[in-house]
Amino acid sequence: MNNISLLQSALDASSLRQQVISNNLANAETPGYKAKQVAFEDILKQHLSNQTNFVGNRTDSRHLVIGNTVDIPTAQTMENTETVMQNNGNNVDVDQEMTSMSNNALWYYTLTQQLNSEFQQLSIAITGRG
Repeated sequence: MNNISLLQSALDASSLRQQVISNNLANAETPGYKAKQVAFEDILKQHLSNQTNFVGNRTDSRHLVIGNTVDIPTAQTMENTETVMQNNGNNVDVDQEMTSMSNNALWYYTLTQQLNSEFQQLSIAITGRG
C-alpha cells in the first residue's frame, strides 16, 4: 500500500464527511431526519491490523494470491438511529456537527500538506536537489 493512494483515500473520506455534515446541517429542522456519519479511520485501522507484511510474487495472473492484497478500504456512511434530539424525531445536534466540520477541515488541511510533502519528495528523487 503506497502512501499516495492511502492519502487519496483519506482525502476522499474527508470530502465525503464534509458533504454528510453539510447535509446533516441542512436537515437540522427536518422532522424524522436521522443524522449520518462517515466511518473511515476505524475501518482503516481494522484493515491495517489484519494486514501481514508477506506478499507472494505472482509471475502469472493464474497464480494464487499469497498474502494480503494492497486494496485500501473506502469510507462508509452510516445513519445514527439510536438518539433523538428533538420532539419531531430529528437527531441532528448542530453544535456537534459544527465541531465535526471544524475537525474535518483541519484533518483535510493536514492530509493535503502530507500529500504535498509526498510529491515534493518524489520531485526531489526524480530531479535531484540541485
